Amino acid sequence: MIRLFLPVLLLSVGSAALSADTRTTSQERQAAKDKAELDKRLAGLVPGEPEQCMQQTRYRDSTRVGDTILYSATRNDVYRTDTNGGCFGLRRGVAIITRSYTGQLCRGDILQTVDLVSRIPSGSCTFGTFTRYRKP
Repeated sequence: MIRLFLPVLLLSVGSAALSADTRTTSQERQAAKDKAELDKRLAGLVPGEPEQCMQQTRYRDSTRVGDTILYSATRNDVYRTDTNGGCFGLRRGVAIITRSYTGQLCRGDILQTVDLVSRIPSGSCTFGTFTRYRKP
């Protein structure tokens, strides 16, 4: 019985370890791609001090890179905020829904992601601090 059980146990433990390693490697690759994309989009811009809120009315264009959202008014004026990572689907291009009664987006405000086709919510997360990047 032990002769049969031991090889099966070793095989299952080994395959589980290999699949966990593959998942980590693909996550590391995606994180490296996201970092390269952020570096490319923010190249030549200088970050300012982190702020708690951002005027929403001035920044209309948004770009998502991983768990980071970039709001831009012009090519040389961009706000960056990192979410807490609970918005599943930011990478897939789902719609972002925010509710603001003051015309500002602030740290800790909740945003939801909704699938555009089925209109089913896919997650929610909060904004981090907002850092303004400008051309020097």
